[in-house]
Amino acid sequence: MWRRRVRHLHRLPRVTGMGDVWITTKGGDSGETSLGDGRRIPKDHPRVEVYGTLDECQAHIGMARSLCEYPEVSAELCLLEQELGILMGSIALYPGLTCPNIGTIERIIGTVADVTGKHFRFVRPGDSTTGAALHVARTVARRAERTAVSLFRTGDLAGDAFQYINRLSDVLYALALWHDHLRRRDEGISETCS
Repeated sequence: MWRRRVRHLHRLPRVTGMGDVWITTKGGDSGETSLGDGRRIPKDHPRVEVYGTLDECQAHIGMARSLCEYPEVSAELCLLEQELGILMGSIALYPGLTCPNIGTIERIIGTVADVTGKHFRFVRPGDSTTGAALHVARTVARRAERTAVSLFRTGDLAGDAFQYINRLSDVLYALALWHDHLRRRDEGISETCS
């Protein structure tokens, strides 16, 4: 089941309006960047801050996935990476890109609740390297959420996009719990730090 889901992840939507862009356009040398709809805005604009912070979060998720030894967790991380790419494109106003459905996040959180139980506990982010990387991604997601609030309040960020960003830290917390639960199970330990 997990491998089937990962195979489908490579079907990303084609982004229009990018022209012949490869790595560098030199268009940002003056401190501005282009949105997907062609408008130019300052690189420190709140919209750029939001999708730039999500980009940072996505990179941390990729790091966690590269370290993850559990295919079922890795598949979900790969799916989140794909959805974040689409979300960033949507926030950057690329035509044809819409916010991913919140259902993916809710499904993952439900799976984690089924596997680990619904017992709240404080965690230490250093129980595993993968778990720690996910907690770094979680804190970056929280920063993206704080950055997105101003755009949401002014109506410049759609409600579904803000909801997705708001739940992103929850799903990353859940995935860290899942990974570390599996690791403790495999190693036959209840805590790694006493």
